[in-house]
Amino acid sequence: MQDTYNYLVDALRAALTVFDALLHDCTQERAQAARGGDEGWSVVEIICHLRDNEECVLERMGLMRDEADPFIAAYDQEQWARERNYAADNLREALAAFVRLRTSHIAELAALTPAKWERTGQHQERGRITISNQTLRVVCHDTIHAAQLARQLGQTSALP
Repeated sequence: MQDTYNYLVDALRAALTVFDALLHDCTQERAQAARGGDEGWSVVEIICHLRDNEECVLERMGLMRDEADPFIAAYDQEQWARERNYAADNLREALAAFVRLRTSHIAELAALTPAKWERTGQHQERGRITISNQTLRVVCHDTIHAAQLARQLGQTSALP
């Protein structure tokens, strides 16, 4: 199982490189104009979403690590996007905040024992979750949004 945990941490770390490469030449103007995906979000809105999601999963991971089977509240991503005005946010600042949060998340996960990886919480919408399956969900989430960013920035074709 330890290999699985290491792969998850490596995938979280690799996502930082992917997002950096995708956004390397992206201007603020382009980040606000390039829209797509189910939400119709711009590039900057996606990065704000990733940043806020990272903050949320880092908090959830800490709750599961430190408490016995805690309640894990859901959140409304559309509401956060409106309330936090993602559309007007600064791409580089949002990306830097995401990187800081992800780096902290990686360090905390890397310090977990195998038993801690399997600690649970009761998610409001998904039921019982573990740190390991929450982390797998984040890895998948990263992949989906990386592909979305690549399409919106014209760096790949739209494959089925």
